[in-house]
Amino acid sequence: MGSRTFALLTVVAAVTAAPLRAAECRDDTLWLRGDWGSARFRVSVADDAQERAEGLMNVRQMPGATGMLFAYEREQPVAFWMKNTFLPLDMIFADSSGRVLKVHRDAVPHDQTPIPSGQPVQYVLEINAGLSRQLGIAPGSVMQHPAIETPAWPCE
Repeated sequence: MGSRTFALLTVVAAVTAAPLRAAECRDDTLWLRGDWGSARFRVSVADDAQERAEGLMNVRQMPGATGMLFAYEREQPVAFWMKNTFLPLDMIFADSSGRVLKVHRDAVPHDQTPIPSGQPVQYVLEINAGLSRQLGIAPGSVMQHPAIETPAWPCE
């Protein structure tokens, strides 16, 4: 087993071992849960137009259990692309309550093909490609984060 594969499996094991309930909600932490279990990610939040436009562009590497949460003021159709993005990513699209509506897996670095939400969303979580498949993250899962104003899974 290569060191990269071992590192990914170690991160996945740590993420899936997270408890089902968060002890506290923090701006730098996002929880996801569903029939598959739960996961905790350390996140940066992009909640204004400039931060959302930059996103993860020009980032060359990202630790396994981290990501970026894009938070919009209201639900709306959105589309992402991978221009100037060096990392393959999974994109998790969620409505105003944090309920996952769509998961786009394995977005290709530098591809300028739009990746649409398919329906109005308010939150998009970008994580390293492959993690959503490994963990089983799918539509119906829910997010927990303080930015979610009317959450399906409220902060404690």
